[in-house]
Amino acid sequence: MKVITEFKKYTWLLVAPIILAGCSKDTLDDINKDVNHPTDVQAKFILTDVITRTAFSNSGGDVNTYVSTYVEHEVGVHNQMYYSEMRITQPTAASTFNNPWGSLYTTLKNAKLIISKCSDNGAEAGNYVTKGMAEVMAAYNLALITDLYGDAPWTQAGDYKTYINPKIDKQEAIYTDVIKYLDDAIVDLQKKDLSAAGAQDLLYGGVASKWLKFAYGLKARYTMHLLKRSAATSADLQKVIDNVNLSFASAADQAAFSKYDATNLNPTFDFQWSRDGLGASRSLVDKLIARNDPRLRREFVDKDWNQLGAVTTGSNAYNLMAPNGANDQIQYFYNTSIFMFSQTAPTLLLSYHELLFLKAEAMARLGNSAATISPVLKSAVVAAIANTEVNVNAALNSPTVNSYGGLTETTSAITATEAGTYFDTNVLPRLTANPLSEIMNQKYLAFFGASGESTEAYNDIRRLKGLGENLIEFKNTKAFPLRLPYGSDDTTTNPNIQSAYGDGQYVYSVPVWWAGGTR
Repeated sequence: MKVITEFKKYTWLLVAPIILAGCSKDTLDDINKDVNHPTDVQAKFILTDVITRTAFSNSGGDVNTYVSTYVEHEVGVHNQMYYSEMRITQPTAASTFNNPWGSLYTTLKNAKLIISKCSDNGAEAGNYVTKGMAEVMAAYNLALITDLYGDAPWTQAGDYKTYINPKIDKQEAIYTDVIKYLDDAIVDLQKKDLSAAGAQDLLYGGVASKWLKFAYGLKARYTMHLLKRSAATSADLQKVIDNVNLSFASAADQAAFSKYDATNLNPTFDFQWSRDGLGASRSLVDKLIARNDPRLRREFVDKDWNQLGAVTTGSNAYNLMAPNGANDQIQYFYNTSIFMFSQTAPTLLLSYHELLFLKAEAMARLGNSAATISPVLKSAVVAAIANTEVNVNAALNSPTVNSYGGLTETTSAITATEAGTYFDTNVLPRLTANPLSEIMNQKYLAFFGASGESTEAYNDIRRLKGLGENLIEFKNTKAFPLRLPYGSDDTTTNPNIQSAYGDGQYVYSVPVWWAGGTR
């Protein structure tokens, strides 16, 4: 119920003697205050919003959906997804990514607010663990901004000061602050809180040790992002390995936002259920067929919601996989990935399998043999396939889909034993022949799903391009977007952004700094 305490003038005159006699000074101070719209809240409640927005809007939302077509995890078959697939307007338009542009900065501002509250002289000084959580989330969102948009407003954006036209900071400088946030978090997360975040922490329930592992894992990810710019490549690759070793010990540790249900929808499901704009990617299917990968029988459904099972080249099921960059604009025709129905699948801000792939890549780049790398990569593949099954089960048990009759499951789940056999039989020979290629292709296949990992696949592809390594074959022959355009909220108001944006065509020609570009 809304309650706004207000005494009109005539009422005050009638009852003033009684109020003066019977009310305290505190009561009088509350008169004419709107108690339903507080101007200040505890840091732990802000943390809840920061985590939720990061998972749903920033990591798993529009960006992940669009770039899934760039990296050929999905194919755009209708409306804005089709235009994205065909590179018509969408990849260069400032309006395309305006929502995540704004959401990222809102999240970053709120994370900084928590840090300020919990710092020395702040209103909640001494809440070091909550401060550490916010530092991790600030690093995460700041990295997303610069990974996607390159040079971007930072020092004059996302804090308390008001800059009508914030300047653009260089990506190199922004990354310095990303790593500093994580280093600060690692210190703070090993201290104590005076008032714990507890259940308001939607990732780990206030368990600092798991946030600490998350911070180390992000250091591994971002150190690998910077590999092309490294002045000490071998040392940095060893840092990747060292940070992975300090991070997640199993999938139980991974940073999974798992709060989706019948009404709080996984963002991939939310988009496809309302718009039906994505179809199954033929180039991805080709990679699965080439490896006789067991995921092939589990990951796709036809237009009548029947799980396809085995798919072979030239079959009708194969022909109804959308040809990348050569498909028609049509709904309810092509097969789709089963992940389009994964209503309750968690969004993974950082997965256990990603860290194992990072470790395997670092080992390969350091010259380790396939035999040495094999146990690490095998664990990565087995963990990735287990996550595939989590996504598949989320589709098969979708409350909304089941209310319409549900999907028809035609194949059995992939067990850990089968996943291990698949590695020994099909992956290991490829690893032996070309270690780095198979590591990156297996990581690419692992990131396909409803977990929001296409964004990091997009980072990988651009990182490999910057290193001159063409390890993952794509079929769409149209220009590949090397970055995202700035959001229209700023291209129409901030001269600094407007000048950098131009007509938006730079997204096809200018890589971000860590991928070899100038901005």
